[in-house]
Amino acid sequence: MSNHGIDTYTFTNNDEREVEKFVGIECFATHSIEGIGGEYKTNFKDFIVKEIDESGKILHIKEDNKNPVFSDELKDKYTTFNLVKINKDTFEAIRQISRILRISYIFYSGLKDKNSISVQKVSVKGNYIEQLKNLQLKDIFIRNITPTKKPVKLGSHFGNNFTVVIRNIEDRPTLKDIIEKYIKYLNTFGFPNYFGLQRFGSFRPNSHIVGRYLLEGNHERVFKEFVLTTFSTESDDSKKIRKECINQNNLEKAYENFPKNLYYEKNMLKYLIDNPGDYEGCIETIPSDLKNLLISSFQSYLFNKMLSLRIQKGFSLFKPINGDVISILDDYNGFITQIKYTFGNYYDIYLKKAMELNRASIVIPLIGLNTKLDEFPLMGKIYREIIELENIDDRKFKNYSINENEFKGAIRPIIVKPIGLKLIEIADDDFNSGKKKIKLEFSLQKGSYATMLIRELIK
Repeated sequence: MSNHGIDTYTFTNNDEREVEKFVGIECFATHSIEGIGGEYKTNFKDFIVKEIDESGKILHIKEDNKNPVFSDELKDKYTTFNLVKINKDTFEAIRQISRILRISYIFYSGLKDKNSISVQKVSVKGNYIEQLKNLQLKDIFIRNITPTKKPVKLGSHFGNNFTVVIRNIEDRPTLKDIIEKYIKYLNTFGFPNYFGLQRFGSFRPNSHIVGRYLLEGNHERVFKEFVLTTFSTESDDSKKIRKECINQNNLEKAYENFPKNLYYEKNMLKYLIDNPGDYEGCIETIPSDLKNLLISSFQSYLFNKMLSLRIQKGFSLFKPINGDVISILDDYNGFITQIKYTFGNYYDIYLKKAMELNRASIVIPLIGLNTKLDEFPLMGKIYREIIELENIDDRKFKNYSINENEFKGAIRPIIVKPIGLKLIEIADDDFNSGKKKIKLEFSLQKGSYATMLIRELIK
């Protein structure tokens, strides 16, 4: 804690493993296999993300439909297109497109990594074919414009395909053997289905803390955590601006100094300038989509902590034990269903067989309004340990005025298996003399994080 009750978070080495522990990511599946080391996301070109639509088709960066025609006779109501962005987060890209088109809402299925080249489907209501054809924004490209009757829906895609380059790897005679051992292990068993750092912020990993304060209704703490808190992992300029805002105790000056790209912070500061002390109103300037994401981050933090504590207690990731809950997977796409059983009863032999055939998965609850812990005998006990350690009042889920459909609670598999994980190449690293780089390709179902697979390799 620093002056004025503002938190300052300092990591010893400012490395990724420390930040991961801060958000509950504490264990590996492949602890018995030597890590290869290296770095990823050195360059945005080293991380390519292609959305996989609900039919299983992988979108392509250069895919384009040259002559779309909007038809009232065919009852076209939306303009759907491939959004290609370079080194830009989805919210920022959508905000820029919305401003140019002068519309208030854009439909999308999922968020993509900022530090990457990515392609995803999005929709806007109405005929915007010509405007989109002529749209010119830095590092944003519009491809494959198509009139549709319905928009893209949140979570409607199957998953994402990744092409990833890992650099600065020490050369050794056994490097290829180690990588092939990893590929065989991960394709066979999978890895912990943690929510990755993108969910929390890689440099300011506090979205879960802001989400907790939102649930608690502590509006002043939301403002301070969102705007004023500093992390040793963020840029010096960012720390300086936030610290000056505290020390000057002058909101007008702080508003002038905050850069334009920190528009959420600027909006909150401007509101407090016009309405001194009204922190509740200040928090209302945060868009509802972002508030939902912040609260989801807190749910994600609890999930990560439960998964880590399970592993630390010595319970298997891959074999169920008494009290585990197992979900039967959907025949069509392999997603979890609400058909679930508690292990340790009459169906154990069938559940084990289903898991061997990739037809079932152990699940952990994503805590929400309707979560009934008694339905999760093992993980319910682990959750209660965590909320006691973290001094969390979980009744806040039932008190906060949130969209019940968004936060009613859900279940999530404890492991995820990559689809088609393969080594594309091992080559000399053109960025680091004397070192190697590798290129991998794989796909993951929606909601799972490529960075959590990569961390297993590099350790």
